[in-house]
Amino acid sequence: MIKKKIKTQKNGESRFLSIKKPAAKKGFSAPHPADDQAEGEREIRIKGGFSRLRGMRDVLPDEYKYWDLAIKKAVELAKFYGFKKMETPVLERLELYERSTGKETDIVSKEMYSFVDKSGDKVALRPEATPGIVRAYVEHGMFNLPQPVKIFWLGSFFRHEKPQSGRYREARQFDLEIFGEEKPAAEAELIQVVYNFFKELQVEANIQINSIGCKDCRAEYLKKLTAYFSEKQNRAKLCPDCRIRLKKNPMRILDCKEAGCSEAKSRAPQMVDSLCEPCRAHFVQVLEYLDELEIPYNLNPYLVRGLDYYNRTVFEIWSGDEEEGRQSALGGGGRYDGLIEYMGGRPTPACGFAIGLERAISKAKEKNISVKEGDEGCVFIAQLGKAAKIKAMKLFEEMRRAGFPVRLSFTKDSLKSQLEEADRMKARFSLILGQKEVMDGTILLRDMDSGIQEVIDFKKIKEEIDRRLKE
Repeated sequence: MIKKKIKTQKNGESRFLSIKKPAAKKGFSAPHPADDQAEGEREIRIKGGFSRLRGMRDVLPDEYKYWDLAIKKAVELAKFYGFKKMETPVLERLELYERSTGKETDIVSKEMYSFVDKSGDKVALRPEATPGIVRAYVEHGMFNLPQPVKIFWLGSFFRHEKPQSGRYREARQFDLEIFGEEKPAAEAELIQVVYNFFKELQVEANIQINSIGCKDCRAEYLKKLTAYFSEKQNRAKLCPDCRIRLKKNPMRILDCKEAGCSEAKSRAPQMVDSLCEPCRAHFVQVLEYLDELEIPYNLNPYLVRGLDYYNRTVFEIWSGDEEEGRQSALGGGGRYDGLIEYMGGRPTPACGFAIGLERAISKAKEKNISVKEGDEGCVFIAQLGKAAKIKAMKLFEEMRRAGFPVRLSFTKDSLKSQLEEADRMKARFSLILGQKEVMDGTILLRDMDSGIQEVIDFKKIKEEIDRRLKE
């Protein structure tokens, strides 16, 4: 353990900062800085203070430019393809997730934050977005709107799972949902959006796709799968959880990443060989759309997703530099035609997907993509003296209202420190006001790249800046 103590005085009390780091293990590389917080591999303790809960994280200002970029791309794409934004409560009735996601899923049985509130109601922090969106679709009678209804959603979800690289107990998702459309074009459109999202972030993404059929053709497949995993040599390889799944839902075994289960499933029967004709035709059409759109994909016969409500097409997005079993999924989704009826609505076909923004942003950062800072290219107003400061503040407000990308440091008095701030922001121009300029009715315009300064009539500065920015 490494300790570093810094003693400071505040209100007559001493404060100590202790930093605890794990000793390096032979054969292991150092964790990514962004993952330290999630995995509990670094603790910052301040006497009399607080630290983050395990699995939670702070998004600091220097990182937020990547979040702004990812969210901007997500929103632009969603709106371009005709999706409209909505929000749902972070707290829902526990029964909502037990009924939709499934009581036996790991999400509900092991990871979900649930409790009894002060009114005695059983509630849960949302562990995923789709059930809440479906609940809102039914509750607000959105089936009466022109179909399909296309929704996009951005928000946090919560799961008490072991924090890992890019995975936290509070994480953020970008969701797209299409309600009231049964044609294969709906899945193709979703995959096209998610593919373009990662392409614009310069992240290599592999589309993994499969069909898990409908309840009619799946029944025969489940008999074959149960018989296969019940064979002595295969059952012996299954983890304890999958031996339970063998009795309740053997398809869940195909989603397990344990080494023995992965080995056992490698020769398991494939769902695509058991598809009924309507499901086969639907899946073939989805693939034909992807071929026409030139979206590369990989047919993954053992991809099933881990939720009860999926049917027919399912897909995941894997990072191009990772393989199955290494937490490679950046997002996923599929078709869930029976969920809305099951949740009390009318029979309504539907499909959707979710992207984990933490992992997407982590991959974008690994590519060292150039992200423009919010202040880059701005106009910085610097001032020297009380009268100049008052006039600069008024000019700032006028330019802000006129739509100029203007910045000002109200609290700094030193001209040198203000110009250093402008340089840090990568400002394109600085406008400098001093006592002399106030008296003369002028202002200095400084080109931050060349350092050339010009004296400009104060009344004409907005017109001059507008012209130069357009150039």
